[in-house]
This record gives sequence, structure tokens and C-alpha cells, in this order.
Amino acid sequence: MKLIIHTFDLELKHQFAISRRSFDRQKTLIVELQLNGQSGYGEATTNPYYHTTIPNMVAALERIRPLIEGYSFDEPEAFWANFHPHLQDQPFVLCALDVAAWDLYGRQRGQPLHRLWGLDSSRLIKTCYTLGIADLATSVARMQAMPWPIYKLKLGTANDLQLVERLRQHSDARFRVDVNCAWTAAQTLAYAPRLKALGVEFIEQPLPDDQWEAMEQLYQQSPLPIIADESCKTFEDIEHCVGRFHGINIKLMKCGGLTPARKMIKKAKALGLKVMLGCMTESSVGISAIAQLLPLLDYVDMDGPLFLKKDIASGVQIKASGIVLSELPGTGVQLHISSKDHLS
Repeated sequence: MKLIIHTFDLELKHQFAISRRSFDRQKTLIVELQLNGQSGYGEATTNPYYHTTIPNMVAALERIRPLIEGYSFDEPEAFWANFHPHLQDQPFVLCALDVAAWDLYGRQRGQPLHRLWGLDSSRLIKTCYTLGIADLATSVARMQAMPWPIYKLKLGTANDLQLVERLRQHSDARFRVDVNCAWTAAQTLAYAPRLKALGVEFIEQPLPDDQWEAMEQLYQQSPLPIIADESCKTFEDIEHCVGRFHGINIKLMKCGGLTPARKMIKKAKALGLKVMLGCMTESSVGISAIAQLLPLLDYVDMDGPLFLKKDIASGVQIKASGIVLSELPGTGVQLHISSKDHLS
């Protein structure tokens, strides 16, 4: 096994804002695992909320490079279990390793992962397209530039309800709102009836992730379903969400990859929770991994590549009309890079 680390500074098409930050570039790390002439790829983005940076992710990988390159690779679950103890505090890095291992595994067997897992690829739900926080004119312009059947609206401003009302005048698409912990319980209960009337499907993470008692109140009283994001990072968080959320948003980087995500999906469904998979503004490397799980999901947010001025890979195709999976093995990713693309 050979470990190759690629790092990139991806420029976005426009500034993207949520309640706690805004950005117009996304630094990301690609793990490449080479074995017997084949390569598997996985991705980990930087994210200040989760304290991930290029230097600390590279350092985490370099610390265990001898273990990775000396590992006798057979199947991804054992690979994940072997490296989880070394990367418990670096789930984004663990995710990149795990996805690269699964991609390699699929390539070795000449099959896409969803097919190896026996999933029905005829059932592919559509992704939402996210409108970051912006003034009304900018939001309308972005909506008109990207006609889409489902929009996720990032909220957390002084005029949230008015913004949704005005955007509804310009689109009959389904709306979902994501608050990124910016509201209080009282705000949520005040806004929810009007949002429901405006065609909003659910509210994602309205409260800070430690407000469990208030989340129980919302679960019982909100006319709209409440979906956990920041409150559900790992498998162990799922049971805490029962009776507090109607569903969970799993992110591969938060939980540590495809291996734990598959277990989380099974557990959440057994407990009666709706399941969404979300993204972190990844390139097509990370998004094509998410796509392998589409037949298991109720909702998905995998629009990351649509925000990039230049993608570094191809794989899954994301269209307003639906998702088209690659027929290539593994996650279906092909990396398209040159030396000048790398982060200096």
C-alpha cells in the first residue's frame, strides 16, 4: 500500500455564507491509496467549526504513514477498525482514508460500491441546491441562475421569515431550511407554522447542539419535522436524537466515513428516524462517495461540486432532473489534476 496526499484550494463560484461564517474558497485534502497498480480516493475538507486544517490533517496522516503503508489490505471494515483508534480525534481524516479504501475495494472487484452492497440504483432521490445567506436580490439571482426542484435555504438572520416569504414569490420548488444553531426554541415555534404554510419541508438544526431539553419541546410542538445536524455526529449520538428530532443528517466526515455511515443509517431507520446525508462543499471525490448510499436515504444534500469554479474530479453527475451514478467501479471517481492545481 502507498499513501499519497493531495491538497487543494478550491475557488467557489460565489461567496457562501451560513449563520456562523462565510467563505469563497474551500481547502481540501485528497487521500490516494495505491495498491497493485490501482488507486482509491477519499476526501476531507477543512472546517473551522470542527477544527480541521490542512496542516493538522496532513500531520495526522504522516504520523501513521508507516502503519498505512505496512497494512495488509483485505476489506474496508477491518481497515477502518484498525485505524479508528489512531484517528478518533480526526474523523475527517479517518473519512478520507475509509472512502479511499472503499473506492480501492470496489476497483479491485470491478464494481460500483452501491452494486457490491446490493442497493437498488433505480431509486435515486434528488439533491437540494443550497442558497447561502445573502440579501434578497442576490438570493433571487442565484435561484434564477440555478433553477432547481428543491432548495435548502440557509437562515440565521434578523429577517429569516421575510426572506422565505419573498423567495416563495419566485419559485414553487420545495424548500428546506437550515439554521445552523442560530435560533431559540421560541423563535422556532413562532416561525414553524408560517414556514409550513410557505411549503417548507423541514427545519434543520435550529438550536445549538447542547440544548437537548429545548429540542424535546420542539419535537413535541413543532408543526414541521426537525432534523439534527450538529447534534448528530457519530453512531453514539443517534439514540440521543430519539424523541428530540424527527431525523438526522449524517455527514461522512463527521462520523468517519462510509463504514460508520452505513451503520448509522441502519440504526436510525430501526429507531424510526428519517435519514439525510449532507456534504461539506466537497469536490466530486467526496460527493461520489455519498452517492453510493442514495438508495438508502430519505433526503440528500450533495450539491458541493455545483459551487466550485473548477472541480478536480468527475464521478456522479448532479442535475436538476436527477442524479446519474457513474458506472465505473468503486465510487466512480476519476481525478483530473495537474501539479499546478495543488495547494502551494
